[in-house]
Amino acid sequence: MAIRHPRYTLLLSVVLVLSLFLLLPDTTYNYNSFYPSSGAPSVVRTVTSDVSLPARVARGERIYQKMLAKRRGLIRKFGPSTTDVISFPEDREPWPAYTIWDFFPPAFNCPHELERIGALGDGGKWLCGLSRLESKPDCIVYSIGAAGQASFESELLARTRNCQVWGYDFTTTRFGPEVTNPHKADSDWRAYFAEPVETFYSDDGGEEVEIEGERKEYWSDKGHLLERRTHFKSWGVAGKDAPETSDTPQVYTIESLMRMNGHSHIDVLKIDMESLEFDALAAFIEAFPVLPIGQLIVELHIWNRPFDKIYQWWEALENAGMRAFMTEPNLIYQNYNRHASPELAEYSFINIKNGNVFVVDSPTESSPNMIRHGPRE
Repeated sequence: MAIRHPRYTLLLSVVLVLSLFLLLPDTTYNYNSFYPSSGAPSVVRTVTSDVSLPARVARGERIYQKMLAKRRGLIRKFGPSTTDVISFPEDREPWPAYTIWDFFPPAFNCPHELERIGALGDGGKWLCGLSRLESKPDCIVYSIGAAGQASFESELLARTRNCQVWGYDFTTTRFGPEVTNPHKADSDWRAYFAEPVETFYSDDGGEEVEIEGERKEYWSDKGHLLERRTHFKSWGVAGKDAPETSDTPQVYTIESLMRMNGHSHIDVLKIDMESLEFDALAAFIEAFPVLPIGQLIVELHIWNRPFDKIYQWWEALENAGMRAFMTEPNLIYQNYNRHASPELAEYSFINIKNGNVFVVDSPTESSPNMIRHGPRE
């Protein structure tokens, strides 16, 4: 049997590799593939992999803009105008395959870790990038309504060093026991875990501990009351200020509350106001065309509101910088009101327009030579 020369074997291997490479499909994503041609000479634009925060936000916005085009198409299909769209079509022919929530999907990608803070079930909320607030020295959170269920506020306070929470709810005099008595067995937010919470969070309330290159989250309460970092008033919040009467509480707008507190920015605004959220946020947008907040977490109650009014309100929110990144239908309400339409849903929004901590890195965080607590050695 003839023995082939090594050079022949090497040449054959090269030919086989080149042939295989040429036969593979082209996996480069052509940016023009989504957008229709304008008739002008096309310029091929390829999307490169960029993991920086600005790139992640930009990609999220590109996806969101495509969703807006689809929304306009859905309105034409079932409208053709917003005044013609029925929020919840009746159970009869032709059975249009949509509800109002299909027009408002959470199409923006959270550019950080996405986590449900607080209890599963009632009380917990979806937040994008809690890690961005862990050491923020001027972290400000507003919580309006539903103060009796405070597992969200409790866990947020416990996992941040400096966050201060301003709460407003005219139906009660203080936050729920998750904040006011966090170490009582049945109100400790850690009790929501089926195993010791120390598995996930360090007991050390000091500096963060680096473990094999991964940052371990910390438990910052350690014998102190979370309530010390809260400020609570039994006030109402609405679309305009109103004085207290014998029948009604003192009412303020969000703008008025910020002015009284000396705040120019809110990192997280959480709202559960039993349908008053529409007027309160409309007034807020009127005062600030770009909302001075980082994230908005709100439960929407659209009882008897026509589609076109919801659509106008939602567009104003988007124009003010807000992008929905998560939604959760209130199935607890639906379970006990099975005769009603699914009119309640939680939404979480991130603001892409005001340079907040969730969309812009600080100089320290964006520098490759720095870590959170100083320069690399």
